[in-house]
Amino acid sequence: MEQRKGQRLVLFPFPFQGHINPIIQLGNILHSKGFSITIICTNFNSPNPSNYPDFDFHFINENLSEDEKCNPNIVALIQLINVRCAQPLRDCLAELLSNVSKEPIACLISDFACHFTQAVADELKLKRIVMRTGGATSSSAYAAFPLLREKGYLPLQDSQLEKLVVELAPLRVKDLPLHDSCAPDEYYQLVDDMVNMTRTSSGFILNSFEDLEQPALATLRQEFGIPVFPIGPFHKRFPASLSSLLTQDQSCISWLDKQGPRSVVYVSFGSLTAVYEMELLEIAWGLTNSKQPFLWVVRPGSTINSDWLEAMPKGFLEALDERGCIVMWAPQQEVLAHPAIGAFWTHNGWNSTLESICEGVPMICMPFFMDQRVNARYVTEVWGVGVQLEKRERGMIERVIKGVMMEEEGEEIRGRALILKEKATQCLHEGGSSYQSLDSLVSHISSP
Repeated sequence: MEQRKGQRLVLFPFPFQGHINPIIQLGNILHSKGFSITIICTNFNSPNPSNYPDFDFHFINENLSEDEKCNPNIVALIQLINVRCAQPLRDCLAELLSNVSKEPIACLISDFACHFTQAVADELKLKRIVMRTGGATSSSAYAAFPLLREKGYLPLQDSQLEKLVVELAPLRVKDLPLHDSCAPDEYYQLVDDMVNMTRTSSGFILNSFEDLEQPALATLRQEFGIPVFPIGPFHKRFPASLSSLLTQDQSCISWLDKQGPRSVVYVSFGSLTAVYEMELLEIAWGLTNSKQPFLWVVRPGSTINSDWLEAMPKGFLEALDERGCIVMWAPQQEVLAHPAIGAFWTHNGWNSTLESICEGVPMICMPFFMDQRVNARYVTEVWGVGVQLEKRERGMIERVIKGVMMEEEGEEIRGRALILKEKATQCLHEGGSSYQSLDSLVSHISSP
């Protein structure tokens, strides 16, 4: 822990699990560098302050109805939060700035999705730094949206889905970070707002590292013209298990302890994705037919029109015996580090992708929307540490699992994954790229 700097940082996360975890980790990282940390949260999806005695918490009312909070259209929810939180955040920040008993506020660090915070920071004459919970590669794809529209890649046309996006190779049109549940123009406007308000900020923090995404980081530095700080992987400095909004079932660890080395397929599709009942059935039979032990996270509500396990095939749960373990939520970082894990079947959210890379675990990629599609393409085609599941049917699932777990292809993937794991570890050590980038970030924050 470094000597206190007499400066306070205010962090404002977007209220989704995959966004709260990284900002809590970032708060711990910067607190260890001597800054005092204040976190302003919405009442919606707020972490428990008692888990973080070193942080000062404040809460604002986002004024969302229960129906609005449950809206499956994530883009609409992001837009609502950007509108409803503007005045409450401004009032909270103004009060903090007027409190002479606290250390002066050096800057506001807010989520990439919270583009409204730039106008608030400008009004209060406060430096704003953007934190991106996704990777540099997907960030550069978002920044290219005007070009993609100009070149005719967007809006999507079914006849072009397999077409290579030459300007963003190896991405195909179907790999672009899009969301299918909203009108294209509505989504393009949101992306433009997020990108443009990042360009006008004072800096860009990424949970990534140079050896993983150097070309995309170079593009961002050129495109944005602001300092870019890849200081990840965050979770290897400070885990964030205490910030989980769902109760983690630790019993799965004792189940893993009984399994052989690299024998288990870990299946989790994150905190937001949902599958149809037919997809759930194919996943269940694909896992069963592979004959591999599996740990499957089935989040309540993750199957459309089903509360939890009601849609499982008849007799499936009774036939699991000791070969399968199903939980509502798992301590993922602990699971991925367990020697029994042989592969991670994932939606390729950035946190999950990075956590898998850091443990050298091969991935089976099944992206759903937005940056997950970019991440999956890079996992398979650039970093070579996974296989993409192109068809969600039981025969294909069985073949892919067996290929990754039992065949030569899987061994080659594992070898590349272990090399990338070592690079992820080395970048955090003294002299490593993320170590140096963090020092640069600290200096940047402290400068007038």
